[in-house]
Amino acid sequence: MTSLISNTTPHNKDTLYAQTHEAVGAFQFDESVVAVFPDMIQRSVPGYQTILAGIGELTQQHAQNNSNLYDLGCALGAATLTMRRKVEDKNCQIIAIDNSEAMIKRAKEHLHAYHSDVPVQLHCADMTKTSIENASVVVINFTLQFIDPEQREILIKTIYQGLNPGGILILSEKLHFTDSALQERIEHLHLQFKRANGYSELEISQKRSSLENVLITDTEQDHLTRFRNAGFQSAGIWFQAYNFASFLAIKTA
Repeated sequence: MTSLISNTTPHNKDTLYAQTHEAVGAFQFDESVVAVFPDMIQRSVPGYQTILAGIGELTQQHAQNNSNLYDLGCALGAATLTMRRKVEDKNCQIIAIDNSEAMIKRAKEHLHAYHSDVPVQLHCADMTKTSIENASVVVINFTLQFIDPEQREILIKTIYQGLNPGGILILSEKLHFTDSALQERIEHLHLQFKRANGYSELEISQKRSSLENVLITDTEQDHLTRFRNAGFQSAGIWFQAYNFASFLAIKTA
């Protein structure tokens, strides 16, 4: 999911799990989450700002004239804004998709606050049912992990087929590791990151419970195999912080 709109914009603090809940429900991207989402991502995802900056640079490098750019799972539109700033002279349009009406509503407000001649279409829709056409850049920023695992390979194949030669897919995800010792130690680093950012043990525990069976991670090899099966000729991690990584997949032909 996308996150911060700018480093100077004030954000509501994430206190959704600061009080004890008798029953912790499944995590949803509703109005309560939208209200604190930038703070939540900033304090939970290491390296997020670096990923956003990289999305902008990769977009500038690979966006093709007169093509479509897609932000699938756009949330509040941070990746959309980053892409928009980098394609001013490419005659591109950005198509941003999210299945949360609350996210799309707030994303429209953010986009309207920043003037640009680059057109953006915002749609509340299911990204797995979105048509990808004449694409040079597709971004999925921490969203695939919320999609039914059985639909993930189909989506990546759809993206590959809709990309122009030379087009790219930027996919950011939380990973897990098959080596249990490595998983334990890297997960500890991530927990320490959240503690250092002010989350209590109660908040960490209740958030983890809410995400169980909602956020389902893959391994690095799962992603690489999926890229290869879709047809991508080149793919790998371009950035990683702890168990959070961003992949770049290139359609060379």
